[in-house]
Amino acid sequence: MTNEIKAPAFPESVQDGTIAEWHIAEGESIKRDQPLVDIETDKVVIEVVAPGDGVLTKILKGVDSVIESNEVIGLFEAGAVATAAPATAEDSSAPGAASQAEPEPELKNTAEDAIVNPAAKRLLDENQLSAADVVGTGKGGRITRADVVNHLEGATKSAGKSASKEESGSAAKAVVAAAATPMSGREEKRVPMSRLRTRVAERLLEATQTTAMLTTFNEVDMTALKQLRSSYREDFEKRHDIRLGYMSFFVRACVEALKKFPAVNASLDGGDIVYHGYQDIGVAVSSDRGLVVPILRNVDGYSLAETEQKIAEFGGKAKAGQLTIEDITGGTFTISNGGVFGSLLSTPILNPPQTAILGMHTIKDRPIALNGEVVIRPMMYLALSYDHRLIDGKEAVQFLVAVKEVIEDPTRILLNL
Repeated sequence: MTNEIKAPAFPESVQDGTIAEWHIAEGESIKRDQPLVDIETDKVVIEVVAPGDGVLTKILKGVDSVIESNEVIGLFEAGAVATAAPATAEDSSAPGAASQAEPEPELKNTAEDAIVNPAAKRLLDENQLSAADVVGTGKGGRITRADVVNHLEGATKSAGKSASKEESGSAAKAVVAAAATPMSGREEKRVPMSRLRTRVAERLLEATQTTAMLTTFNEVDMTALKQLRSSYREDFEKRHDIRLGYMSFFVRACVEALKKFPAVNASLDGGDIVYHGYQDIGVAVSSDRGLVVPILRNVDGYSLAETEQKIAEFGGKAKAGQLTIEDITGGTFTISNGGVFGSLLSTPILNPPQTAILGMHTIKDRPIALNGEVVIRPMMYLALSYDHRLIDGKEAVQFLVAVKEVIEDPTRILLNL
């Protein structure tokens, strides 16, 4: 019995997706819940699994095909068993595979006596490699596109870089390939933008063009927080099996400040202002594919340890390309920590429909005036970008001061001040 393999139902915030990679080739046996294909959206990479046991009989949408929610992307024969050696997944996923009944012919490099499939040959040529440079893992020693990509990724890692599993689409692989080959002189390389990077660019441009964005700054003395963290770091890690960082304190400080200034936690929906009675805080995470913002939901009920554990979990999922649509959908406020990369000061851009975002920065010892004396203290600049259509300057400044007060005196968290 022939059954359909469909793309998942995308949420309203995701319009479409692109086939990134097929893990199974036409004619191969599949088992229920076995990963079949990766679909890249403008937010995350979604893994589609087999709906049942059988044989993948037809790939209807090849790599780089744009698909919509619930669209049929392949067919499988339920209960069937593969009877012949199938084509490789690389052959099936090559552009145009959906319209061909037979896989593309293999190419033989007579000088090196190596069998190279067309997709692999193109990638070899693009990177000025020969078949002798790559170890083939396909049937009969055939060199597949995955073999070439793995070779390029290995070269990238040896240069101190790592390739991400989530960059499995042809566009992402082109970026890996380009990075693997050093450039010199006036050489230029052109690689396509990933869907995630494209969508991030669109949203940032939209935010700057459609909001009355303004940024206010303050600085915070990190002395008390550094001392607290130094005193209890080992005990905290032993008790909760997680490192005690600064982010959990800033998340807690923002929750308390958002309660006092609900406009900063609000969003705009057309001509309406939506006030939220909860705090869902997004924490910006940089991944190999671009910037993603997973959401800490109902964070008011989190302990510091739970916050740190959730942030660490999101960081691991982002690096592995395992964030789900649910992980990054929604949010009422965002925190971006450019300080981990050494940023001293920046003006973060809003994440619509949210109306405010807090930017954290690196901690630097600086001279400040304290009680009439000049002292050296670990200082951090804070930046709050906000939509002036909804938030007045007074509220923005008071919000930032409220965050500053909690960070400079962490006992205020315990006393609920």
